[in-house]
Amino acid sequence: MRGVRILCVAGVAAMAWLITGCPMRAGVGVAAYGPPPDCPYGYYNYAPYDCAPYGYYGPEWFTNGVFIGVGPWYHGPRHFWGHVNNTYDRHHGYNGPAPHRGEQRDQAHRVDRIENFHGNETRDGRGHVKGPGRD
Repeated sequence: MRGVRILCVAGVAAMAWLITGCPMRAGVGVAAYGPPPDCPYGYYNYAPYDCAPYGYYGPEWFTNGVFIGVGPWYHGPRHFWGHVNNTYDRHHGYNGPAPHRGEQRDQAHRVDRIENFHGNETRDGRGHVKGPGRD
């Protein structure tokens, strides 16, 4: 009987916390995530938001050399779709080199004109993907 009483008290306390103390999640902005990752060629759009290697994002993902962001830090145009080369995505088996947070951009790697870029997927910065078989 004592166990049921403790369970009831815990349930009432949880309900009171949910009603009065639980912050609403609707409209949570960038502040909930902190600053965007400091990556020279952009970062993947999934946690832990590791830095993406040069050639993953196409040049349209950069404005004046600055990455427009993805996920909670996306600040591009409303109807934006840009190309990515998902062969450089760890979710697609890429295990090659990638820059670390805070690393400086190699001046030989231009982001406004990426030589031999081969995008095979289109993304919108908010987690939506178009590509072969996904249109």
